[in-house]
This record gives sequence, C-alpha cells and structure tokens, in this order.
Amino acid sequence: MKKVLVSGIQSSGQLHFGNYFGAIRQNVELGNSDDYESYIFIADYHSLTTLTNPDERRASTSDIACAYLACGLDTSKATLFRQSDVPECTELAWVLGTVTPVPMLNLAHAYKDKVSDSEKALKDVNAGLFTYPVLMAADILLYGATVVPVGRDQEQHIEIARELAGKYNRTYAKGEDGFSFPMPKALIQKEVATVPGIDGQKMSKSKGNTIPLFASDDELKKRVMAIVTDSAAPADKKDADSNIIYQIHSLFLEEAGQAALRTKFEEASDERPYGYKQAKEELLETIINFISTFRTKYEYYQSHPDEVNTILSGGKEKALKKARETMAEIRQQVGLTDSTK
Repeated sequence: MKKVLVSGIQSSGQLHFGNYFGAIRQNVELGNSDDYESYIFIADYHSLTTLTNPDERRASTSDIACAYLACGLDTSKATLFRQSDVPECTELAWVLGTVTPVPMLNLAHAYKDKVSDSEKALKDVNAGLFTYPVLMAADILLYGATVVPVGRDQEQHIEIARELAGKYNRTYAKGEDGFSFPMPKALIQKEVATVPGIDGQKMSKSKGNTIPLFASDDELKKRVMAIVTDSAAPADKKDADSNIIYQIHSLFLEEAGQAALRTKFEEASDERPYGYKQAKEELLETIINFISTFRTKYEYYQSHPDEVNTILSGGKEKALKKARETMAEIRQQVGLTDSTK
C-alpha cells in the first residue's frame, strides 16, 4: 500500500524561492513518484488569518496552481486542489478542536511569536491564528497522511497533528477495530530545512526578504543585489557556511557546483579574488537560467485559466471522495449519525 502524502502552500502572496525549495520542488518529486498517494492543496482557508484582500487571495491561489503545473507536477498521479473546495476539513477541525487542550495552542510558535511583544499584540490576534494548528491537523488527518513534507519551522505543527490524532483515537477509537487516524511523520530535507532570505533570516513574505519565483529579470537583479553582506574584501577568505550568498546559491547547484563555489569563497586571495559583486552576479545568472524553463510554462498556464480550473476541478473531486469517506467514519464514530453496528 502506498504512503499517503499531504502538503499545502498558503495563498497569501507572491511565491518565492523559499516556497520552491521548501515545498514545491520536493512535492513535485514525491508526487510524481509511484511511492505516494499525494494530496497537494492550496491553503486558502489558512490565508484568511493574515490576508483580507479577496482579489489578492484569488490571484495567489491561481499563481500557486500555475507554479505547480509549471514546475512539472503530474496531476494524473498527484491530486492538486483548493483547500476550500473540501469543506470537510473545517468540519474535522471542529471535531479535533473538541479534543485539543488550550495550553497546546498557547505554545504554538505562530501564536507565540505574534503575541510575544505586548498585550496590544494579543488584542490583534484573531482566533483563526490561535486555532491554525488544529485546521492544519485536519488537513493532514483528513486524507490519512503518513508523510508530510515540511520545513524545520513547521515541524511543531506535525507534532501537534500527531498529538491530536492520538487524542481522538484514545477518545473515540479506543483500540477497537474500525476507524482510527494513522500517525503522520514530518519529512524534512536537511539541506533546505530553512531557506535564507536576502537579510539572512528565513525567507518569508512577512519579512519582505524574498526572491520572487517568477519575477522579471530586473526584479530578480534588484533583490539579489540587495543581499546583505559583511565588509570582507574580494581577496579575503570567507566562511561559506555563514555567507548568505553562498547559502542561497548552493540551493541551485549539484554537489560539484557547490564544492566549486565553496572554493571561491574560502580560498579567495590576491591572486584569486572573489568579491560580493561578482558572487551576486553569478547567483543572478544561475537564478535566471534556472527559472527560464519554468517561467515559460508558468506564463502559458497564466494565460490559460480555464485549463487550470479544469485541473483543479478534477483534483477537487478526488479530494472530496477521500474526505467524505473519512468524515462518514468520524460522524458515525462520534455519534453525529446513527450507529450502523
């Protein structure tokens, strides 16, 4: 039996290379393999916690779908769909919420980071952000996920999903034959556990430190040239592992290319200088070459929205079938429908 893989990207803004290396690339690779039953969703419900512009949400949803298709996701193997096309996920979130301890949500990173500064910050937090991990758990458990590809910063959410699966199983399944949630596991690629932004922090739309995935060459140049550097001269040796330019550039390179780039940084000298201007120019060239094929396909799908919507509609039907099977079991098990036994 195939492992069940579930992964989502929030539709809350412009896609960037953190999204690509942190999620899209491995979701395409895993989804196209024959090892997984894959459910790849566009998390538009989740985006409601931070984005209030409906047009931006629609545009972002379309962008994510086009990006997955442009990057090669085979929708005959992987199910690509909108989260909101499967309302069963919010129904399951309510059921899971009734077995969720409040202290667990108080400890969730996204919530803690938002309220850590002041009491005023707490007043600005919506309940959706507080219960975000429960909806994420529902997304994962609804399809019986056993594998969830995530970045290091999302690992806590998978642990919460496991906790809630266990709480539900102990409350309602009670070890009897019949329905119970499997325990999902996080799949983290160590080399891209966290993708750095142009300021060295995690690449994030909220931090404004991204390199957009499908930006124009001029915009890419502007972002790359803005990467923060230290005062090292071209002839100075530089520690590659702590250098933001190297950290970003190495993501695009195979092992041999990474080794060659490391040598340029760590063995710079008067005879073989390697300055940050040159390093940024080489990174820019790599990015433009890398994205060129994807960009052509992305522009095709952007100009053929009916084709994209047809694909999403097909994904909706597949996801709904699985979700309805799960919720039928849960409704009976928790006593929302008459017992069939």
